[in-house]
Amino acid sequence: MAEKLNVDLREDFGKGASRRLRAESRIPAVLYGHGEAPLHLSLPGHDTALAARNPNALLELSVPDGTKHLALIKEIQRHPLKRSLTHLDLITVRKGEKVEVEIPVILTGEPVAPAAAFVDLQTLTLLVDALHVPEHVEIDVEGAEDGFQVFAGDVTLPKDSELISDVELLVASVALPRVEETEDEESEGAAESEDTQESAEEE
Repeated sequence: MAEKLNVDLREDFGKGASRRLRAESRIPAVLYGHGEAPLHLSLPGHDTALAARNPNALLELSVPDGTKHLALIKEIQRHPLKRSLTHLDLITVRKGEKVEVEIPVILTGEPVAPAAAFVDLQTLTLLVDALHVPEHVEIDVEGAEDGFQVFAGDVTLPKDSELISDVELLVASVALPRVEETEDEESEGAAESEDTQESAEEE
């Protein structure tokens, strides 16, 4: 389901105009697509920030003239310290259209202890229906043992989607946790090293 946002058209541009918008809890944005002239928009800050938690959220933009546009987020710019939204690039999408998107990878289930599961590739690039972008790709590691690996070509994809990423990319794996050397072992190793050195000096 599309996230509905009431937007305004922008007539003032530049850094000063953008700062004024952000001071009013609005976010400047540009809507591109399908060979049409870009639309410079002002988005509601709070509602847009909530919608942008899902980077592949479908947005329904309602303009004051009564027109509506379906869009996906192409790029998000954030404040370097506050991490708040400062600007969005949006692309127009239409029913029946396919788009290339980055879909997050998540793991479900638990491997056989003491092995642990790892996501080696955070996202997969898929070609999907523009109006039905999946939120994530799931990989089941229930009962998996040390050495278990899943490559991009092995992943079960969401319905009506196509893999764009290299099929040979490692996406997830299961491995035993690394055993850190204890302080006692380190002390013992140091003592052995000293004894070896003393023996060499005596000779």
